[in-house]
Amino acid sequence: MSLETMIIIDGNSLIHRAFHALPLLSNSKGIITNAAYGFTNMLLKVLKDEQPGLVAVAFDKGKITFRNSMYEQYKGTRKATPDELRPQFLIVKDILRAMRIPYFECEGYEADDLIGTITTQAEAMGLNVLILTGDRDALQLVSSKTKVMLTRKGITEVELFDEGKVWDKFGVTPAQIIELKALQGDQSDNIPGVPKVGEKTALALIKSHGSVEEIVNNLDQVIPKYQKLIRGNEEMALLSKKLATIVRDVPMELDLSLCSWRGPDNQKLLELFQELEFKTLIRQLTSSVSQVKQKSKEKQKNEIDLPPLETYQVGYKTIAGQETLDDLLVAASHAREIGIYLEGDRREGIKCAYLAIPDKDIYLLFPEKVDESQGIPQLSVLKALCENKDIKKFFHDAKAAIWLLHKHNICLNNLAFDTMLASYLINPTASDYELYDIALDQLGIVLPTKGEAASAARADAILRLSEVLLNKLAQREEDRLYHEVELPLVTVLAEMELAGVTVDKQGLKDMSQELHSVIELLTKNIHRMADQEFNINSPKQLGQILFEKLKLPVLKKTKTGYSTDAEVLEKLAEEHEIVEQILEYRQVAKLKSTYADGLAALVDPETSRLHSTFHQTVTATGRLSSAEPNLQNIPIRLESGRRIRKVFVPRQRGNIMVTADYSQIELRVLAHMSKDPSFVDAFKNGQDIHTRTASEVFGLPMDQVTPELRNRAKAVNFGIVYGISDFGLSRDLKVTRKEAKSYIDSYFARCPGVRQYIDRTIQEAKEKGYVTTLLNRRRYIPELFSPNFNIRGFGERAAMNTPIQGSAADIIKLAMVKVRDELARRNMASKMVLQVHDELIFDVPESELPELVELVKNHMENALSLDVPLVVDIKAGPNWYETKLI
Repeated sequence: MSLETMIIIDGNSLIHRAFHALPLLSNSKGIITNAAYGFTNMLLKVLKDEQPGLVAVAFDKGKITFRNSMYEQYKGTRKATPDELRPQFLIVKDILRAMRIPYFECEGYEADDLIGTITTQAEAMGLNVLILTGDRDALQLVSSKTKVMLTRKGITEVELFDEGKVWDKFGVTPAQIIELKALQGDQSDNIPGVPKVGEKTALALIKSHGSVEEIVNNLDQVIPKYQKLIRGNEEMALLSKKLATIVRDVPMELDLSLCSWRGPDNQKLLELFQELEFKTLIRQLTSSVSQVKQKSKEKQKNEIDLPPLETYQVGYKTIAGQETLDDLLVAASHAREIGIYLEGDRREGIKCAYLAIPDKDIYLLFPEKVDESQGIPQLSVLKALCENKDIKKFFHDAKAAIWLLHKHNICLNNLAFDTMLASYLINPTASDYELYDIALDQLGIVLPTKGEAASAARADAILRLSEVLLNKLAQREEDRLYHEVELPLVTVLAEMELAGVTVDKQGLKDMSQELHSVIELLTKNIHRMADQEFNINSPKQLGQILFEKLKLPVLKKTKTGYSTDAEVLEKLAEEHEIVEQILEYRQVAKLKSTYADGLAALVDPETSRLHSTFHQTVTATGRLSSAEPNLQNIPIRLESGRRIRKVFVPRQRGNIMVTADYSQIELRVLAHMSKDPSFVDAFKNGQDIHTRTASEVFGLPMDQVTPELRNRAKAVNFGIVYGISDFGLSRDLKVTRKEAKSYIDSYFARCPGVRQYIDRTIQEAKEKGYVTTLLNRRRYIPELFSPNFNIRGFGERAAMNTPIQGSAADIIKLAMVKVRDELARRNMASKMVLQVHDELIFDVPESELPELVELVKNHMENALSLDVPLVVDIKAGPNWYETKLI
């Protein structure tokens, strides 16, 4: 036992450090978990690195300790524990119980005192001790047997202190750390120390006299300039030493044999990690279980005792001849269902395919192989099965599978289920939807991670998950949304991605050069206004120019200096003309790098087109998002941003670009949901909603509403949808908060149905924990129950906005499915190539234009029946930018 190491962890210190080092994380139930997650990561790392024989954790118990009776103001300057942190101490203790690690706390004493007491007993037992903490006070415990590991930069780095390191860094022995603190005090603990004694003075006194008692008892021997500081403060110095000294004999029973550690209760830990949604840690845990099971059966030092946490294993058959081929084809025909897991990538195609037949075998196909007896390429078998319209296909991420199959000229028919998509509808705020995590969460199985057996298990898990997820969708009444909108949309999006959109490469080069000239001009203007040259892209140099040279008001600071983010610059725009130039410079520079130059790099060399990826499982509201390139973020408020659209052109001569854009769809959805008579009447009568709102808010006839008043009403209309405050509206309209509040009050007075809808929706969300769209898309909003006012406010805005924005997303998705199906039914050459928010973009032969306009307008405007009409504006032109209303 004398050779064993004991790790003692300062629970309070590590939890606080983790909380401040990580952003606020929460699981889908709204439980804040960042401190618990960070603490657990640090704990697992030190256990892995150090392989201790004994482990213990110490916590404070209450704010009041014996030190407060000595000095009432002890730690009196510390801020209260944040509301988001307080419940996480209980979570950490649950984790420690699952880890089978004991923790200690004692009324009237701090965690430091327990650490000191445990250290003393451990040393007496011949143990080596390692203390993990973020508190430098623990350095006084360093000895020949005890080392301290101090966390640095949050919890990502540590610094190890032994006796030599303490001397090298502070110039004193570990025990003299107390003397330094007694003299110079400690602001964080509110230990007073001796007034005007700093680190250098304290160090000089300790080096000369050794201790506070020696200084106080032999004050006449202290050099005069230091005597003046000490004299009259002797009692304060001695008191400060008592406050700073860690107690090493806390009156409590400590049985260190209980601290012997032989590993966690993995089953309990797994269940807890699942509840907290610690996906990375779940993977680490299940992976480590798998690795240990592959070791020899001989127990090794500190090997973890593992409960039965098995990886999921299935058998499979490799196609070896006509007999197994026949087995596969017969089984698939009888079952009429196949779970398919493909391995490969978009450029190389399919490497192998695993086909799971319900209640039968799993078959492994290699597309490049040929069956020896009959000369049948295995790829042709895969093609026959995937194109068979009578056999249902089950995938995880079917869109990716369609891309792979397309590489081999295979068309997927009868897509029946996509487990990734179903998981997204059930939990739309998850960070990812990997099959490994879903199988663990929904089936309680641990999928293997490597080898053919792992892929076979995935094919089987897809089938098993389909039944479970389908039942959950039905329970939540999301099955219609899934089968009529989301699942068929997979094929629509895949076809759009594969088709791509043609880009004018020369036009991109010209635009890049033009933007470069604009950037050069803006740079000269900015340097002239600053009266010197500097790097505009450097926040540090820009901050020096704005706040030191030009003396603009400092609105916000970061850890590295002045903040020059967009919010700060927008607030400063009226202070100096240079700020507007800087804002424009940033916008133009982003246009050049992200679009003019960035788009060119993304053009596929084989097709000469952009093949943007459309994501169905990213946004919590149900909106689609795009990547490589992200077409949702083109800054179209700027003319130069709108002109980026000029490079999107038809694929061939004789074709034109057609756009179909829903007019004010979110406001129409709001009118339908709120049933507000004023809103509904305006849309039913075809009135301009912003003019109508301006008329009612400002008390003017509609024909007297000016463009400026209409713009203000527009900001109010859309601001209401997004839960804008009087502060936000005042900033957007550049009016006083009082004036902005009067606009909002007047709006609700004229549209009481909207106010009632907002109040009703938020109240129902608090009762149910979620909101739904018109097609029953569900979003849980745990932020509604946060003790933090700002987070709770976000939750309320999300509750009122999600049904509106999500319903608008549902409508355009439904329209996309209907339009695509009709294009296919009529065998038209027109292609839907892009979707951006409420707009669809088509590449159309001119000869099909009248038919396409009629088709698109009909299906988009009748996608879903509302109390107010849906209106679609259709434009056509030689490119996306130059389209005109038709």
